[in-house]
Amino acid sequence: MENAFSRLDRVRQWTQSVLPSPLLDLTPASADASFRRYFRAHTAQGTSIVMDAPPTHEDCRPWLHVTRLFREAGVNTPAVLAENLEEGFLLISDLGSATYLSALNDASADALYRDANAALIKIQLASRPQELPEYDAALLLREMRLFPDWYLAQHLKITLSAEQTQGMEDAFQAILANNLAQPKVYVHRDWHSRNLMVTGADNPGIVDFQDAVYGPITYDLASIYKDAYIRWDEERVLDWCVRYWEAARKAGLPVQDDFGAFYRDFEWMGIQRHIKVLGIFARLCHRDGKDGYLKDMPLVMDYLRRACGRYNGLGAFLRLLDEIEGKTAAAGYTF
Repeated sequence: MENAFSRLDRVRQWTQSVLPSPLLDLTPASADASFRRYFRAHTAQGTSIVMDAPPTHEDCRPWLHVTRLFREAGVNTPAVLAENLEEGFLLISDLGSATYLSALNDASADALYRDANAALIKIQLASRPQELPEYDAALLLREMRLFPDWYLAQHLKITLSAEQTQGMEDAFQAILANNLAQPKVYVHRDWHSRNLMVTGADNPGIVDFQDAVYGPITYDLASIYKDAYIRWDEERVLDWCVRYWEAARKAGLPVQDDFGAFYRDFEWMGIQRHIKVLGIFARLCHRDGKDGYLKDMPLVMDYLRRACGRYNGLGAFLRLLDEIEGKTAAAGYTF
């Protein structure tokens, strides 16, 4: 079994073999919540990005398929410069290091989110069934099950009563019913401030799309405007959602004719995502040793509780969330 040092040597060797000019340096570019790593290859002609995706853990083919679909839709994803699927290496164009998260502030947000909305609409307009995996009931429910399995049982060490379990299951079914009734489009599935890059004229650059699916039209909107890494006033979020909805209707996308109904779908989709994200963040900590996401849990929980408090059918689940919050506070548990 190769160790990390020998694999890094092989990354360097392969990169040198496919670059058009000598490799001057290979530096870490970023890492994500998977086994993929990214390096920036420096040459006299500029920089490019090397993706290292060990084939025993990752498959580059979904990434290649989605980047082709999205580039055909007219948005800015990395160009593929060289590939070695057998070893799990890709050389791709460099979209820079300026994420939306690093650039967003009160003054820049309107323009950056306008660009993001425009790109999202292009992707959605290009949608075709059977190109991407279905975001079906099984997958949506499997994601929500991460909440009891990892957030409650592993992270908080909480065992639910029969009544609490029933309330959670009833909520999951109500959430599923809403999500599955929404029109389907291509879904990036992690459309947020860490995966959108500030790239100037062709803004935004789009990364981390390999898990894209064909599913509910509000999912990516919930990802970006209920972002786990940055918070905005709800009035401002409402305005950005209205602007998306107006542009989507004008473009011919199958959004609800009534904005209130559309916003309700957006909120219920956000509920599904936040339930999942709490489970994922807990799993990243306790299974994968990545505890950096724990600090983002309180914001995600706040999104979840606020939305559950606004809609009929989620009262029992909201009471469960309140009880969880009370227990963690009483125990002095901090993130």
